[in-house]
Amino acid sequence: MLTLFKYNWQVRDEWFDWCGQVPFEELIRTRIGGVGSILHTLFHVVDAEGSWIGALAGKPDPKPNFEDYMNVDKLRNLSHAFRDEVKPFLAHWTSALEDKTISVDWNPGDVFTYGEVARHVIAHEIHHVGQLSVWSRELGLQPVSANLIGRNL
Repeated sequence: MLTLFKYNWQVRDEWFDWCGQVPFEELIRTRIGGVGSILHTLFHVVDAEGSWIGALAGKPDPKPNFEDYMNVDKLRNLSHAFRDEVKPFLAHWTSALEDKTISVDWNPGDVFTYGEVARHVIAHEIHHVGQLSVWSRELGLQPVSANLIGRNL
């Protein structure tokens, strides 16, 4: 499980680097798909991971506001802060956690297994990276490689 999170973190950091070549106006321009813009989609990915995996680790939902992170460096710092909080939990993941259940405030009445949540968070980010890749090509830029092979994970 941790390998796929490390993959997502590595790819996300490369997307933050990629943003350095894009004017701010393009990063916040409303686009079709995702949650509206490149920067907001990256924020959404960071927020979802921090909320879901934080909940599994017993932490309160941090509920950051996008308006406070409308800057690549601030968003990268938030991403790293959330990563530092959830990494110890994920590093100690065992099969015993797979069927443990959790309910969260943002899905009242629903019950999820830890394994289901962890895999959802992994797939969620990969899905949004695909959207970022399409937008990158629309801008005439090379997207970040989504290849897991060769990342030494």
